[in-house]
Amino acid sequence: MRPGEKVKLGKWPTRMKPICTTKKGYHKLLNEHVEELSDLQQLHYASNHYALLLIFQGMDAAGKDGAIRHVMSGVNPQGCEVFSFKQPTADELEHDFLWRTSRHLPERGRIGIFNRSYYEDVLVVRVHPEILRSQKMPETLIEKKTIWADRYQSIVDLEKHLHRNGTRIIKFFLHLSKGEQRKRFLERIDEPDKNWKFSLADIHERKYWRHYMEAYEDCLKATSTHQVPWYVVPADDKDNARLIVSQIVLDALNDLKMSYPKTTAKRRQELIAIRKKL
Repeated sequence: MRPGEKVKLGKWPTRMKPICTTKKGYHKLLNEHVEELSDLQQLHYASNHYALLLIFQGMDAAGKDGAIRHVMSGVNPQGCEVFSFKQPTADELEHDFLWRTSRHLPERGRIGIFNRSYYEDVLVVRVHPEILRSQKMPETLIEKKTIWADRYQSIVDLEKHLHRNGTRIIKFFLHLSKGEQRKRFLERIDEPDKNWKFSLADIHERKYWRHYMEAYEDCLKATSTHQVPWYVVPADDKDNARLIVSQIVLDALNDLKMSYPKTTAKRRQELIAIRKKL
């Protein structure tokens, strides 16, 4: 998304022409992406100059878990951490809305993945403004007409600060259609192995679909910047979405122009001396 670009998600595609026309072709290309990502992650860890943060947002059943699991399957767990942010804890509610996620930002050389993020506080909280009461904010701030614009600005300021200090952020909105969500919910009910994924809360939130789309439209417009843009990924086709996500991550890592640390002459002599003792 271009900065400030207006978007009507109802007019944006949730499905596109498949990158691969067969399952075999899909698995082959995804495996190639995973292998390349594994090599780049090792280089990223060794160079130790940048941090990489991947943010996944989307409606329930949009495929966030699956995208993370498949795309990052070849990454060394020592260099990557995944955090899922759901309902805030009592301790988290004692702090500002950015605090709970800021504690888990990735270190240099590492990849951090946020399955949902601080964006929940301008999405679900906007759709359900009564949640603001539980955040223990001053009444004057809760009633402030610019509260959402203020939060957008706080997010943009944070992301600019992180970018200036070497953290590269990639933000994915997995754009799912309401019809496809229904289909996936029915699968979770009909297939015993998927029953654990289904919750009555999912049906409750589905009633607010239009409100969520409006919240996402305003959020995407306000927080997509030149340095940290949003990528709106058609998500009705899970395989296609995973290939798109993996290619964007590969492009971002390749753009960092990383290299392995060079060995100094002194260090080389030390290694030669050690080798002779083996």
